[in-house]
Amino acid sequence: MTHPAYRTLRPVTPLASVLLADNPSPMTLEGTNTWVLRAPGVEGCVVVDPGDDEIGHLERVAAQGPVALVLLTHRHHDHAGGAARFAELTGAPVRALDPSLVLGSEALGVGEVVAAAGVELRVVATPGHTSDSVSFLLDGPGAAQAVLTGDTVLGRGTTVIDHPDGKLGPYLDSLRRLADLAPGTAVLPGHGPELPDAPAVAAAYLAHREQRLDQVRDALTTLGSGATARQVVELVYADVDESLWPAAEWSVQAQLAYLRG
Repeated sequence: MTHPAYRTLRPVTPLASVLLADNPSPMTLEGTNTWVLRAPGVEGCVVVDPGDDEIGHLERVAAQGPVALVLLTHRHHDHAGGAARFAELTGAPVRALDPSLVLGSEALGVGEVVAAAGVELRVVATPGHTSDSVSFLLDGPGAAQAVLTGDTVLGRGTTVIDHPDGKLGPYLDSLRRLADLAPGTAVLPGHGPELPDAPAVAAAYLAHREQRLDQVRDALTTLGSGATARQVVELVYADVDESLWPAAEWSVQAQLAYLRG
């Protein structure tokens, strides 16, 4: 079974399977990846990012249980909007870095190792897309290391900096953190297909961001230092579908804030 596969649990690694939500859009790609984690032979599971408040998807995920724990990579509705209803369906606690998203437990701590369903997940701070974004480094028996990246790294294309909550400086630091992971660490993203090597992807993301920063610097030279984000988008992203320009404008706002100090 290959990506994309809707309404069906698709095994990806010995510890991780994915249920793809049927919510495709320019921002969510084919849809939101809800990850179901468990060691081989373990009945319970950990669910990462149950998705939006869409009862059909939530019930399909709940059917993979019993669910021992729900983890959220960040606050955006397409990842966390259904968490409260999912907790009602399953009785499982919900944990996130943002205390306002926590239900029946406590907020995650950076560097904490969460153990459940026979697997361990180390909480890695990866702010930038949003201020509360985290990734989860997944370890367990009989499997190579993998990292669940939420929207910090996608399976296809690049992510948006959700300015002003998201900021470029922290995002670049987050990419460097992922680039320092062991070679061959698989990427299990919040959207798009899985990828085989987190350090290679993070390095490519960093190169792309540096290229975009150079383009924005050149645009400011052409347009003037007081140019708006929209003016920069129209120049720098002229080759990008205009339906993506509003998202590009968020990222350019973050780039301008970064360059202007």
